Amino acid sequence: MKAATIHQHGGLECVQVEDDFPEPEPGRGEVLIDVKAAALNHLDIWVREGSRELDVEKPLVLGSDAAGTVAGLGPETHGWREGDEVVLNPGLSCGCCEFCMRGEHSECSSFGVIGMTRQGTFAERVVVPAANLFAKPAHLSFTQAAALPLSHLTAWRMLASRAELQAGESVLIHGIGGGVALAGLQIAKMIGAETVVTSSSDSKLHRAREMGADHLLNYKEVDELADHVVEAVGGRGVDVAFDTVGEETWPVDFAAVRKGGRIVLCGITTGPIARTNLQQLYWRQLTVMGTTLGSHEDMRQLLRAVDVERLEPVVDSVEPLEHAQDAMRRMQERRQFGKIVLEIGE
Repeated sequence: MKAATIHQHGGLECVQVEDDFPEPEPGRGEVLIDVKAAALNHLDIWVREGSRELDVEKPLVLGSDAAGTVAGLGPETHGWREGDEVVLNPGLSCGCCEFCMRGEHSECSSFGVIGMTRQGTFAERVVVPAANLFAKPAHLSFTQAAALPLSHLTAWRMLASRAELQAGESVLIHGIGGGVALAGLQIAKMIGAETVVTSSSDSKLHRAREMGADHLLNYKEVDELADHVVEAVGGRGVDVAFDTVGEETWPVDFAAVRKGGRIVLCGITTGPIARTNLQQLYWRQLTVMGTTLGSHEDMRQLLRAVDVERLEPVVDSVEPLEHAQDAMRRMQERRQFGKIVLEIGE
């Protein structure tokens, strides 16, 4: 089968599209998927570069997000039939530890991600645990559905499950244009929150305005970004800071949230090491939360909300699998607004 793989860690030149990669076979409790579309994530960059210290099988098929149809079932696999249209939760867990048993799959000690700890989705076929599959929302195309899981599941857990964002509250979203940031904007508006979004691109801010963002800030054009965030929401500070950026935005989060506010972090695209003012943390009674992907229950809730609201993920561009390297270059250069998706199956 055709697949986009790496045989070693390194730059974009390590990504190659093979025509005869071995087709996987589903084992017990697993499902074989005909992949119709697969979306890119920054995780693909980190895996390719080897910045995640994991002993992974190589050659490794990249990719975590996918939508497609069920092509086969492994032994003792139930709940799906050939031809079912599905999307997947990319998070992998043991299913039987104390955390999995109480529905917190992303807290499992053996937690991993498809395309990082097992073969990924940038291929014509992929095998995944049956528990990771969910019915594709009927109003979404395969391309749109592939753009949904990792970014929107992460954003849902950040805002709905962890920060418990409420209607009428305010949220700061850094770096609008990336998949998780845009998902955060869509979910925050769905909940009924006031949104402050930042970017260095006026065109991205303009598009965010069209999506319903309430306040726009070009961080390259203002001094003391946090002061402008506070001013935008009437001088009290935002209730929630939604951070996918890390090192560069960490000080802004602490200065921009209100007393008793919440900071929720899922990414470190600018670096993992940041100074924290501990006096701000305790004196202003802030809550700081880290989060990764989401549980199967988070995924169920997200898909139900997507169905009810007829939400459509923002797709930046669509490329054939053969152009995987070019697509990854566009993402690495941060030129996208929304998700970059690879079309794989017919």
